[in-house]
Amino acid sequence: MTEPRIDDLRAALDARDAPTVGLWNRLEGRPRTTDFDRALRVEVRDPLWMLTRQWQLGEFRATDAGSPVTATYSVSTTTPTRFKPAADRTAVENLTDDRPLETVAERRSLPFAAGTDPVSFDLRLAIGRRWLKLVGSRPLLSLISLNIRQKYIARYPIALPDPQAVPDTPRVAHPEVWSELQAVAGRRMDGYAFYLHLKRGGAAHEGIGGLLGLHRSELTTLGKRLVAWFDRLIDQPTATPALGTTNATWDPSRLEHRFSVAAGTPGVDGAGAERRLTVQEYPGGTLDWHDFSLDPSGPLGGTGPTSASFHRTVFPAPVRFSGMPLARWWAVEDGRTNFAAVKPDSTDLARLIFLEFALVYSNDWYQLPCDLPSGTYASIQGLAVTDVFGEQLWITPAGAGSDADWQRWSMFTLDTIGVDDVPADTGLLLPPGVPKVADGPPLEEVALVRDEMANMVWGVEATVTTAVGEPRRGSEISAEHIAHRLRLKPPITPPAPAAPVAYQAMNSVPEHWIPFIPVHVPGQNRAVRLQRAAMPSVIDGKPVHPRTSLMRQGFDQGKQYFLNEEEVTRTGTRLSLAFNRTRWRDGRVFVWLSARRGTGRGEGSSGLAFDFLQDTTTTTAAAAGTAADPTSADGGTATGDT
Repeated sequence: MTEPRIDDLRAALDARDAPTVGLWNRLEGRPRTTDFDRALRVEVRDPLWMLTRQWQLGEFRATDAGSPVTATYSVSTTTPTRFKPAADRTAVENLTDDRPLETVAERRSLPFAAGTDPVSFDLRLAIGRRWLKLVGSRPLLSLISLNIRQKYIARYPIALPDPQAVPDTPRVAHPEVWSELQAVAGRRMDGYAFYLHLKRGGAAHEGIGGLLGLHRSELTTLGKRLVAWFDRLIDQPTATPALGTTNATWDPSRLEHRFSVAAGTPGVDGAGAERRLTVQEYPGGTLDWHDFSLDPSGPLGGTGPTSASFHRTVFPAPVRFSGMPLARWWAVEDGRTNFAAVKPDSTDLARLIFLEFALVYSNDWYQLPCDLPSGTYASIQGLAVTDVFGEQLWITPAGAGSDADWQRWSMFTLDTIGVDDVPADTGLLLPPGVPKVADGPPLEEVALVRDEMANMVWGVEATVTTAVGEPRRGSEISAEHIAHRLRLKPPITPPAPAAPVAYQAMNSVPEHWIPFIPVHVPGQNRAVRLQRAAMPSVIDGKPVHPRTSLMRQGFDQGKQYFLNEEEVTRTGTRLSLAFNRTRWRDGRVFVWLSARRGTGRGEGSSGLAFDFLQDTTTTTAAAAGTAADPTSADGGTATGDT
């Protein structure tokens, strides 16, 4: 079949005789020249059209606003002068500007090593070596330096551990630790014991015979130098735990640092004009302004800090950001910011408001340079702006008013603890911190995980410090201790099983897993908290004690350790203990020991099981070896420690 021929196409379309016939037209520009320079100049050939277009867009509408030319502001600053940890029993101490605030807030006191050694032997040897070098460098003591070295080594010896004694297991279980202690025992001086003797007020020549009066005076001077050197080497609180004080800022029940600083009210001098700034949840790391909150509980006491003011005139500069609409006509904008790619949801009103605000009011913002020294609490007392018409405008803070007013909105300001109707604070705090802190290798690591199968919380000691100060995996330390104790007390081969299966009430877990059991909060029936408990050892059935100082909180003092349940989420919590190092603005180096909190890696499973049948059809050798397996040996229930 052939298509009919249409001789008159227009007549056929008008009469609609052939509706299947299509007609296409193409519109395209045909440039008369290949040069586009003139077209890109966008020449204005009709000024009347331009004026009409400006009138149509509302540019002729008068507004009582001119561009700012100069701005004069007055800033009052005050410096934090006092520091107080959250513990009420700790006295308020002066806060000087000779060190970073992170050092004061995070520093912990030695000792930190676990077990029976309060301080690791590497630090003991370093202090002892420093003292013997000081003694040998003095001409007055050079004639008797060799003899006096032996006297100090005999007076403060490093004793050789006993491989047959169970308390010496942390020193002899690991071969490298045992060999190092064998090499230094009786040959080197315990410098930390000598340091504690000097800190308690003892004389450096005490117990050293055969000295003259000049020798004693020289040793007293060197003893002061040794104490000053070690105090500068590792920044610690005012006293060590061995001297009666504890680490004050770390809250073990909340797993975070909590403290307060006192700063005067900017612009107000004299006692009583004080602002108390409190840090409630500081996990460690970099301390910034948003970690602080205004505390209305009252001043810390003492003389109020003085306030200093300065005035400055600056030139405002327009704020620019990527994708900002250009302020001039016929200006070609770049395509680096694609606003069409922003696809907010139907409920994402904040993003829509932000985009509209950035595009419509983008040319209404100016920035003023205002340099403030670190470690100040500053507030702008006034801001006078002079525009192009010569008018001066007085600008007040946008976030002023009542702190409880829900319509108040501000940025970079401190919140107030509590719900009291107090005036909002518009000051800015620049804490005396450092931009970078070098973190050392973790000496201790503890992972607090939830075990839903056992319905418990475990403190897994992932990293433990050995007696010589080296970090080791907690599982390896646990296995070495068990192996050493088995050598001291070999397991008794059990008799042949009388049945193919045996009932087992409960199995055990590795010894570096510390249990936390839920207990009621005193005076409440529903709220619970976590109490540190203990699992029986697979060797003798005695409770297994923690090896890290993070888990031994209060243990050496015979106190129980309670942890708030909300601190251990489903993702878990990770604690670490390490040395930190930074350099202050004057070039001095500060080293301190601190604990930090981080996010865990999820839930865990200890393998703890109750009421099950165990297959006894195994070989005699395998049955005898189960006593050395911490995951399959018999045990008892977890009980709270005292």
